[in-house]
Order: sequence, then structure tokens, then C-alpha cells
Amino acid sequence: MTFAVAAVVALPVLVILGHILVPAGDIWSHLAATVLPRYLTNTLLLVLGVGFGTLVIGTGTAWLVVMCRFPGKRLFEWAMLLPLAVPTYVIAYAYTDFLQYSGPLQSALREAFGWSRGDYWFPDIRSLPSAAILVTLVLYPYVYMLARAAFLEQSVCMLDVGRSLGRGPWQMFTQVAVPLARPALVGGVSLALMETLNEFGAMQYFGVDTFTTGIYRTWFGLGEQVAAAQLAACLLAFVILLVLLERWSRGKRRYHHTSHRYQQLPEYRLTGIRAFGASLACTLPVLIGFVAPCLLLAEMALSKGDSVLGGAFLEYAGNSLMLALIAAAVAVGMAVILSYGARLMPGQLTRTATRIAALGYAIPGSVVAVGILIPFAWIDNHLNQLYKGYTGEVFGLLFSGTAFILIYAYVVRFLAVSFNAVEASLEKVTPSMDAAARTLGETATGTLRKIHTPIMRGSLLAAAILVFVDVMKELPATIILRPFNFDTLAVRAHNLAADERLAEASTASLAIVAVGIIPVILLSVAMRKSRPGQQKS
Repeated sequence: MTFAVAAVVALPVLVILGHILVPAGDIWSHLAATVLPRYLTNTLLLVLGVGFGTLVIGTGTAWLVVMCRFPGKRLFEWAMLLPLAVPTYVIAYAYTDFLQYSGPLQSALREAFGWSRGDYWFPDIRSLPSAAILVTLVLYPYVYMLARAAFLEQSVCMLDVGRSLGRGPWQMFTQVAVPLARPALVGGVSLALMETLNEFGAMQYFGVDTFTTGIYRTWFGLGEQVAAAQLAACLLAFVILLVLLERWSRGKRRYHHTSHRYQQLPEYRLTGIRAFGASLACTLPVLIGFVAPCLLLAEMALSKGDSVLGGAFLEYAGNSLMLALIAAAVAVGMAVILSYGARLMPGQLTRTATRIAALGYAIPGSVVAVGILIPFAWIDNHLNQLYKGYTGEVFGLLFSGTAFILIYAYVVRFLAVSFNAVEASLEKVTPSMDAAARTLGETATGTLRKIHTPIMRGSLLAAAILVFVDVMKELPATIILRPFNFDTLAVRAHNLAADERLAEASTASLAIVAVGIIPVILLSVAMRKSRPGQQKS
């Protein structure tokens, strides 16, 4: 079963890579001569900007809340995670409505100072720099939560050695804490960059051409399946290159704690301007990345809102809930099979299979969608030809254009999320329990059902909630694979925003944000208990 799960996840990747050698005709040369350089340049600049921004904000704020004492510290410990609840395309819609030329801010400035068009300069919200800033403000929590966990787990002995050598707080941060936390920081930045490469709604709305928007435009605008697959292969190669560069840069260095004794971490008490600066540094990301867009969405939803707030809106919400519930259940079930199979049969083949299964989260949704749609469309066409040969009729689409491949895409994309949670929980179950159950005549399946599952109940629920919320927010795969006349809250918000009906899009956007707050609460509770020997406050 472990290898079957790995094969399910590997299928879209193999399909995409297989299209590299397929002739695309003149369309590929046209793309290479016109838009491909722009796709590459914008994607690279976006990755560099978001990577630097998330690293600085996430690492700096994590160090402050772990190692310093200042006003509001306990609040910021969990509030710094709140922007994770806001999809990037939602924050793009909120700020565009507020900051564009016809928005309330510029309208108020023109009225107050008597300005007209051309009398003043205002930053263009629909630009690559604005997109990089907004994406950074949504994704920095990936770096923050991993950096905070690394700082919480750091050895007090190492800090004592640094102080004995005359290192001050800044030197301790840059010369001791950050180098030791490097794997966590790189892991957080990598997660943020994967989400950046996956971003479709905000990039399309801002008019920033990236590989993800190019895949969608090539498939639906030009109708070129092979060229879209080859663009997806370029994006996939970009992702693989990021992973390999990180592995190469790490070299043979290892990052281990030499002591298993944990003491309460010392805190630097900040006063005066330093305390104010620390509070401000933590306030701004939360204010700009969560509070302000939520208030803007709430104001638009209450004043105008969706014109079809009745039955049609409930249908969109029902579609989203149905897809998210099914995908979460399937993903958690497959994660249990995968992690339990690795427990029963540890070995190189099993480890390789689990790594393949965890690959999906690194693949942008648009790439997953293209890699799934191509083989299933081929299967549908051939089944219809066979059926027509016998009956003279066709039965239509059996797989493609149905909710089946949409759920399949969600499982491929987010299986790693549930697998990591389930694997970590299963590792805490001592092997002696398995041995005791087997000596009492229980089968491996019975042991999983009667012993492991009750112990892992909390982790299974947390994994399901994380997948549920990720599916609710997913846009690229949904918009490409959804059945005809089948919309979700994410698609509804995107379609309204694309038609410049931002006030109406606020209702669906606010509903997605409300659901996204759930995993933030779970992450906050888990992180608070993450340091062994940590005193409860």
C-alpha cells in the first residue's frame, strides 16, 4: 500500500516530465520569444523578494518573542501566526480596493487637497513590488513558526558560552542562534517559496506574469496542452533546483544538540525605545498582514457584500465544504497507511516511497492540475471511443471534468501536510506496544485500529483540519480542474474580483479567512508546548 500511495502522488510529476520530449510545434518557439523571459524574470524576482522578506521578518520576530521581554510579548507569540489564515489572493483583493485610484484612500486625498489625476504620485498596487510585499506579509509565518521552534529548542549552554566570550544580544543572535537554526530557517523559507510559486489569484489580479499564470493562459487561452505541460515542467524544474541548492549549500554540516538537559531560556528585558521598537516590529506584520485586510473585508461585506448571498452563496459554501471534508478524510487515511507502512517495513525502498509521497506539497497546484488532467482526459477519450465502437453512443466524461480528479489533485497536493502530522504522532508510540499486541494474537491492522488510532486521535484531527483549510484556500488546481458550473468560495471570490466586483468578493473571501483561523489556533497551542521543560505561563 505504501508504494501504491507513492505511485498515486508520482503520476502527475511523471506526466509533466514526460512531456518535455514531446514536440510542441511553433507555439513553444513563440512562447520562448515573447513571454517566457518575462515569466522567468518575474518568477525569479518574486522568489528573491519573498525569500528575503520572509527570512528577515520571520527570524527577527521569532527571536524577539522567544528571547526578549517587552510589552505585548504573550499576545504576539500567537498573533504572529494570524496572517496564515488569509489567502494571498484575498489580501490582494482587500488592499487593491482600498489603495487603487478609485479607492477610499486616494479619493480622500484628492478631496482633502484638491488634487486631480497627475497632480500627485501614489504607488501602483498592481505591480510586482506590491505583489512581493503582500505575499511576504502572508507567508512570513512559515519562517516564524519554524524559527521560533528552533530558538525554543536551543541549548542554554551554548548561550552561556557565547556570553562568557563577551557576546552581546546582537552577536548572540547573529553568531550563535541563527547559524544553529539554519535548517529551520531554510525549511521555513522553502515552504514560503513553494507557496509563492503556487500563487495564482494574486498574480493574475495584479497582472504579474509568472509561470503559474502562464500555464493557465497557455492551457485555456491558447488551448495548447503540450506547451502548458512544458511550462509546468519548467516550473517543476525550478522547484527541484531550489531543493537541490539547499541540500548542496548545507554540505556535510550537521546541527545537533549535545545535551538533553533543558533549562528555562533567559530573557533580555527591553525598556524604553528598545521595548517600543520590539512591539512595533511585531505589530506591523500582524496589522498589515491580518488586521487591516480583515477589517477592509468586513466593511465591504457589511456595506455591500455578495449580491447572491442567499441560496447560490450557500451552494458555493457547500461545494467547498464537501470537497474539503472528502479530501481531508482521504488524505489522512492515506497518510496513516503511508506512515504505518513505513513503521512496519523500515528500509530504503519504504523511505524512498514516503519521500515521493511527500513531494506533492512542493509542486504548485497548477502543475498538479495539468499533470492530472492530461492522463485522465486521455483515458476518457479512449473509453468513449471503445464504448462508441460497441454501442454507437458516447457516455461523456467519466473522470476529467468531475469532482473526482479535483479531490485527487487536493490529495496529491496536501498529502504531505497530513503525513507529517501523522508520522510525528506515530513515532511517539513505543514499539513495545506493537510487540505486546502481536504476542496477544492481534494482527497489524487490528493493532493500528485498536491501539494506534485511539492514541493518535488528536493528531489525526489536527491533520484533517490542516488539510481541510488548505483545500478551502486552494485556487489554481480548483479553477483548472473544477467541473462545469461548479464553483467554490475560492473560485467565487476570484471570479468576482476578476470582474472588478471587489465588494461582492469580500463575502466569500471573509468566509475563507474565518475558516483559516482554526489551524492558527492549533499551531499556537502546539508551539507553546514545544520546548521540553518549558515552564507554563
